[in-house]
Amino acid sequence: MISIWILVGGAGLGLVIGFLVRHILSAKEKSSEQNRLKLLAEEAEARARTIQKEAEVSAKDLLLKTRLQAEEESKSRRRDLEVLERKVGLHEEELERRRREFDNREQDLRRLDQSVNERRGKLDRLEAEYGQLVEKTKKGLEQIAGLSSEEAKKRLMDEMISEARHEAAREMKRIEDEATENAEREGKKIISMAIGRIAGDWVQESTTAAVKLPSDDMKGRVIGREGRNIRTLEALTGVDLIIDDTPGAVILSCHNPVRREIARITLEKLLQDGRIHPARIEEILKKVTQDVEKGIKEAGQQALLEMDIHGVHPEIARLLGTLKYRYSYAQNVLQHSIEVGFFCGMMGAELGLKPKVARRAGLLHDIGKALSHEIEGSHAVIGGEFAKKYGELPEVVHGIWAHHEDIPQESVLDHLVEAADALSGARPGARMEQAEAYVKRLEDLETIAYSFENVEKAYAIQAGRELRVMVEPDKISDDGAVWLCKDISKRIEKELTYPGQIRVMVIREKRAVEFAK
Repeated sequence: MISIWILVGGAGLGLVIGFLVRHILSAKEKSSEQNRLKLLAEEAEARARTIQKEAEVSAKDLLLKTRLQAEEESKSRRRDLEVLERKVGLHEEELERRRREFDNREQDLRRLDQSVNERRGKLDRLEAEYGQLVEKTKKGLEQIAGLSSEEAKKRLMDEMISEARHEAAREMKRIEDEATENAEREGKKIISMAIGRIAGDWVQESTTAAVKLPSDDMKGRVIGREGRNIRTLEALTGVDLIIDDTPGAVILSCHNPVRREIARITLEKLLQDGRIHPARIEEILKKVTQDVEKGIKEAGQQALLEMDIHGVHPEIARLLGTLKYRYSYAQNVLQHSIEVGFFCGMMGAELGLKPKVARRAGLLHDIGKALSHEIEGSHAVIGGEFAKKYGELPEVVHGIWAHHEDIPQESVLDHLVEAADALSGARPGARMEQAEAYVKRLEDLETIAYSFENVEKAYAIQAGRELRVMVEPDKISDDGAVWLCKDISKRIEKELTYPGQIRVMVIREKRAVEFAK
């Protein structure tokens, strides 16, 4: 029994111990769970605090952005308001200024109205006084002179008529003076308009022409055996051939420009052909003469067509074409005649004349110059006689005669032709081509020199007869300078036309400079 109780007691003790152990283990597990929950709570709390802080920061940023945006919008609106205020202020100032101007004008009108009323009242009083004075004077005159009213009226009218005639004469004198002044002003206006609408190109007057030779050896062939070629040329053309020391050129001299042109073309064709003998000279001269005559007729017809002039005799048209080869004071006479025709037409239209008749007289005014080397006398008289012979209009013939006052001028057209001739010859720029061509040749020479490499400076001197070229000594040798001189000379011969010869000098100079101190 004792063992049983011992066994039972041991078992109960074991149960108690097991219960205690489980209780202890259960308590430990509960404590561990509480600790874990506590940690989770702390973590959740920390996370909540973090989220709260982030939310606060975001709220602050949003609030700051909103505040900045609101301030920017406020500033923009404030600026717009300031602009509007300035505009409104300007409008108000403008309105105020206009109001003041309106007030001032209104005051001026009131003063003017008041002044007019005062003057009207004064005028009424003066009229009344005048009527009384006239009546009183009339009665006094009747009493003193013993004249009736009708007689006094007649005497007064006579005096008034005499005074009116005097005033009319004085007014007529004033009108005449004013008309003279206006006529002078209008004349200047017409002349200036005509000058402004016409321009021409002119070349140098000359009685000689130069023919360039391929080489100086050709001079002997031009002269021919015992001079037969040159004698044949001079006899057939009527032109003097001057063969002197001028290198590469033969000079043709003749006062007849057509003959000189025929001789020049003939000699050039002979030089191109290479066969120079009397039979060949005669053959080429005949053909060239025909070509030149054809060109003369075409030039005359072209001038008439350009001026819109018809019904001119063929001989007059031919003689007009010969002026193409005639020069007077550096002006081509045909171009000068065309310009005078235009001047006459424009000024004649302004003055109420027939433009075609005025142009006709201006175009033909110098036609006598085509015959002045053959017929003795003034070219104006010669030209007038020639035009009369071939049926030109009487007013045109008289305009040709009188344009240099060889006969008295009788009509407006006579004065018009003289004025247009003077304008064409004396206007600025009419005779400047010679100087312009000279300057152009100098510029072309220097331009050719500068087109080569290593050229430092270039000067055209001696009126274009010499070209001095300075080269860079470090970039070109003495031999290179010689070749450069030859190249420039060949380029000038190829591209430019000039009388005589041009000397080209290339200078290569190296200087060493040092200072002793």
